[in-house]
Amino acid sequence: MIRHLRDLGFWTLCLIALALVIFPSVSIVISLVQQAWPVLGWHLFTAGTPDDGLQNAILGTLVLCGGILVVTAPVGIAGGIYLAEFSHLRQGSWIRLGYETLAGIPSIVVGFVGYVVLDIELHWGFSLLAGILALSAIVLPYVVKTTEVALLQVPSTLRDGAIALGLSRLTTLRRAVLPPAIPAIISGLVVAVAIGVGETAPLLYTIGFSDQNPSLQPFQHSMGYLTYVVFYWISLPSKTDHELGGAAGLILIGMLLVLIALGRLVSRWTSRYSASMLS
Repeated sequence: MIRHLRDLGFWTLCLIALALVIFPSVSIVISLVQQAWPVLGWHLFTAGTPDDGLQNAILGTLVLCGGILVVTAPVGIAGGIYLAEFSHLRQGSWIRLGYETLAGIPSIVVGFVGYVVLDIELHWGFSLLAGILALSAIVLPYVVKTTEVALLQVPSTLRDGAIALGLSRLTTLRRAVLPPAIPAIISGLVVAVAIGVGETAPLLYTIGFSDQNPSLQPFQHSMGYLTYVVFYWISLPSKTDHELGGAAGLILIGMLLVLIALGRLVSRWTSRYSASMLS
């Protein structure tokens, strides 16, 4: 009887904790739907912000997602591989101190430094490349850390077996170590992109805002993005502007959910592929 009561109390606490996690997310979505309901429609995707649409902001956010992946994926994964497989203890500790410090710097400070260095000193002005580099600096530590942890969790027996078979270090890494770690690495990339897309302060300093659809020109070009609409439109007096800001927040959450779903699908596929390689 006492054991049954303990189990019941434990599961009750677990359900309460789960509710505390789920309730804020559900309440945010419901609030955004109520706020944006009057303006929801295809008009949001076919018209720009001057015409009470969000086309330019949606396209700009997608461009930022792609830019973050292009910059952080090779640099972050390579850094994590180096720390997990090739760095010495003292050297690795200094590198970890560096990216952990970078992860703790406020995003608005990163944006200000990007503005001073990239926009002013290098004369880039408000530009796509400056915004992507600022966001990449914020999320890069997460990719490095996730990659390093994923590789360290691979059983050492795989490395020992590959070396015993006479494989080189690079071949061991490519054939035995990386495949089981790929799903976790992809999950880290998805989280990094989600964090970067949700930032506003660095983009205010480095990329500004434009009502036009984005251009892939890296220099001297402002661009629209959803977080700016959420940030700025809510301060305007018009009710339509408030509704448009809520719609931007709702679309942004939807994009993040799609991104997470795609990341899970890719992780599941790579898990099966890795299992077939190791079998």
